[in-house]
Amino acid sequence: MSQTNKAAITAVGGYVPETKLTNFDLEKMVDTNDEWIRTRTGISERRILREPGKASSDMGARAVEEILRKKNLDPLEIDCIICATVTPDMIFPATANIIGDKIGAKNAFGFDLGAACSGFLFALHTGASFIESGRYKKIIVVGVDKMSSIIDYTDRATCIIFGDGAGAVLLEPSKDEDGFQDAILKSDGSGREYLHIKAGGSLKPATVESVLAKEHYAFQDGQPVFKFAVKGMADVSAELLEKHNLTGDDIAWLVPHQANLRIIDATANRMNLPKEKVMINIQKYGNTTAATIPLCLWEWESKLNKGDNLILAAFGGGFTWGAAWIKWAY
Repeated sequence: MSQTNKAAITAVGGYVPETKLTNFDLEKMVDTNDEWIRTRTGISERRILREPGKASSDMGARAVEEILRKKNLDPLEIDCIICATVTPDMIFPATANIIGDKIGAKNAFGFDLGAACSGFLFALHTGASFIESGRYKKIIVVGVDKMSSIIDYTDRATCIIFGDGAGAVLLEPSKDEDGFQDAILKSDGSGREYLHIKAGGSLKPATVESVLAKEHYAFQDGQPVFKFAVKGMADVSAELLEKHNLTGDDIAWLVPHQANLRIIDATANRMNLPKEKVMINIQKYGNTTAATIPLCLWEWESKLNKGDNLILAAFGGGFTWGAAWIKWAY
């Protein structure tokens, strides 16, 4: 029986829109201020996709096109595109399919995966499983969200947090033991009452009344979400280390979902990791939901060395959360 291939990330791409929305801009829009936002979230600015007629697929396509250029890869070689998003271009077709059309991946099948801020982690695990099966050789995993499309900019509880962006990775069979090692993924649907969009689904289809009541924007009850996120992300990261007899000394980088600086700090502390081993770009981009982890990999790519142990950790609405261990493959 042939040995199972490990799935390796062999390239990363990213894209953030040019328009910056700073804390000082938000001061003019809602009752908040720069110091309050920075001390509670760590965010100074975020990027917003302002161009008319542009959507999640446009950002996702830009991130994937960077991978195609880096690898000199023909899009016809791509087997599958998995897109993690909660802001699809449309309810259907899948944004993955639209990205495939925009980049010319005519031979790829594709689908969207919705797990909120944990979406990229869940999609990465899914893509890695496809590679490990031996059936597929080249899988693109995209994390993208145009959060500005579902944020009420009169709601200071949410508008200070989120931004727009996209990140993508190419998964291929590993040439050695580097690549995707393991993941622990979890979900708890009882958390839906604290973080959701009230209307627009089959439970409460769109009506004039639902639009006027602003029920198509993200709703968050911050305190319970924060408490659950701190515990969930830290616990699962520690559990993954313990499962594989790893310590903070073995880890080159923690790649955390960029939701809140205090949640990131709590996770790093639980893993006994110094701050210089933690990827943090929340101050520039805010919370881009499914895009945060691949955007970190994109920004830190030049600092990553073959064989580095990385722990990817996330927490999102649903509730969803998890951690993955990968050995960097290039």
